Amino acid sequence: MLVSKELNRPAARVSLVDSAAEILRERISGGLWKVGDKLPIEPELATLLGVSRGTVRAAVRSLAVAGLLDVRQGAGTFVASTTERSAELKRLRRTGLRSQFEVRRALEVEAMRLAAVRATAREIRQIDSLLEKRGHWLGIDSDNARFVADDYQFHFAIVRSAHNPALLETYEFLSLAVNETIASTLEVDIPEPDYDAHRSLIEAIESRSPDAAEAAVRDFMDFILAALPEVPRQ
Repeated sequence: MLVSKELNRPAARVSLVDSAAEILRERISGGLWKVGDKLPIEPELATLLGVSRGTVRAAVRSLAVAGLLDVRQGAGTFVASTTERSAELKRLRRTGLRSQFEVRRALEVEAMRLAAVRATAREIRQIDSLLEKRGHWLGIDSDNARFVADDYQFHFAIVRSAHNPALLETYEFLSLAVNETIASTLEVDIPEPDYDAHRSLIEAIESRSPDAAEAAVRDFMDFILAALPEVPRQ
């Protein structure tokens, strides 16, 4: 597929994911890609935008949540619309960080319970591999966009291993909010669960006990929620 040279400019370093998403958004609104068109593959987009593949993945995911792109497993990424679901996203952001973490916990509790029963050995190995790719957070001077993207892929793989299409679609729809909760633990005074905390999730799935899996993810999320103020009652 031929790609306009207009796309071949690096994303700004201020916010790599947002900048990359904005460039892709401009190309869609400008008519370079029309509804139904397939985007270049991830490595090509990374080269064209001058960012990592993880950043491209996060940018594409944010535009998929916004309704502009349709990511089809095994087929590629296609333009779904030229109009964003901006109103829904704005309402979601206004709910506040604690509310978003609570919803994320609810989804991941059920995902962990199902994964403990349904995850295949191959899927568990893949989750383990994604944790190794994520690695340890190296501090504020590290590539946080890459880290957030890799951390999301780890949690997304757990949800996928639950083999519940509705749960997976819901988690994907909320992927922007999930990514923002991950990023918040790197930028503000909210604790980031470390490598060992993530390893405990895999071990809980391997135990094949739904109760143990639920306890593990509750411990994981409650560690974060304890640092966030309660939502005031109306």
